[in-house]
Parts: sequence; structure tokens; C-alpha cells
Amino acid sequence: MNPIESIYKNKIIAVIRAENPSEAIEKAKAMADGGIKVFEITIENSSLISAINELRNISDITVMAGNVITSMQAQQAINNGAQVIISPVFQNSLLKYCTGCKVPHIVTVSTPNEAYNAWKSRIPVIKLFPAKSMGQVEYLEDLLRPMPFLNLMPSGGVTIEDFTQYLKAGAVAVGIGRSFYKDATLKEITERAKFAVSQLANI
Repeated sequence: MNPIESIYKNKIIAVIRAENPSEAIEKAKAMADGGIKVFEITIENSSLISAINELRNISDITVMAGNVITSMQAQQAINNGAQVIISPVFQNSLLKYCTGCKVPHIVTVSTPNEAYNAWKSRIPVIKLFPAKSMGQVEYLEDLLRPMPFLNLMPSGGVTIEDFTQYLKAGAVAVGIGRSFYKDATLKEITERAKFAVSQLANI
């Protein structure tokens, strides 16, 4: 299964922010134990790229690099096994680089115009951020009403308690971050992951 198909199938993307690679790996493994299959490792801290390399050794999961801004970051992430590059912005140079590497590229949008331009550029999944601040499910619905063809993945403030509302409203997937691991032990992270995966049955 290619990484984009994995996103569409599994619907839950665990967004991991961490201080160091060990923390990122521990969080991801705890979530994987709970059934999460797709991960976005944010790499504002370049040392976290090594976590991508480590996590690629786990079978049957998809590992993506998040918050990538430059082609150099993308190159480092891809060399360490990143299967998808996610950027907080939309820039043609990064899109061209990823296209040349035959690695899927996800861009982040906030407005209708940005979302439409990303769709026109054949971005396979469009990250809608920050979903909570922009108006939550209602904003997603407002975007999809005139443009139902948009392949949106809301992220930013989406929780394990409310993510199914976004999926029911037409999102192709959701990104969930702190709701998985804030103030949680590794065991609790696994239990939260199990709970989230179980909620997919309600869609």
C-alpha cells in the first residue's frame, strides 16, 4: 500500500512533537501498539529526522516528515526514510523537489483560495490548519460546500473525542497531536490510541 492510500484507509494521522528522537520514538511505538498506522514526525528540530529512520523499521506503518520548509530538509528526511513530506506552507520549489523524488507532498492551507490552489496543483491530501482556530467542523463544512472535491485533512486542535465529526463532515483524514500524549504515560498513550481507532467504527 502506498503512503497516500494508507492515509485514506487509516484516517488517523498521529502528529508527534518531541524534544528529542527518543521521545518521538517512544510516543510513536506506544501509539502503534494501540493500532495507529500513520505518523507525522515534525522536524523543526533536525535531530528528530533520525526518529523517522528508526520508526521505518516497524512493519505496516507509514512515517511522514512534518513542518518541512526547505528542499534540504526534505532531502534529509527522504534519505532517512520519510514516505511523505508535509509542509506548513505551499511553495512550488518544494513541490517540484518532492515530485522529482517521487515522494508525495502534503501542503498546509487555511483559506479557500489556498485549498483550491493546492488541489489544482494535484496535492494528494491537503492539510487544513489550524482547524480548531479556523472554526472547527463548521469551517470544514463551509469549505466543502462549494468545493466538495477538496481532499482535506484537518489538524490543529482535533482531539480523540471529536475527530469523527470531521470525518463525518467530509474530511478524508485527520491529524491528532497532543490529545494522544499530553500528560500521559506510555501506557495511557496506547489506551488513547486504542480508543481513537475504535471510534472509526462509528463513522
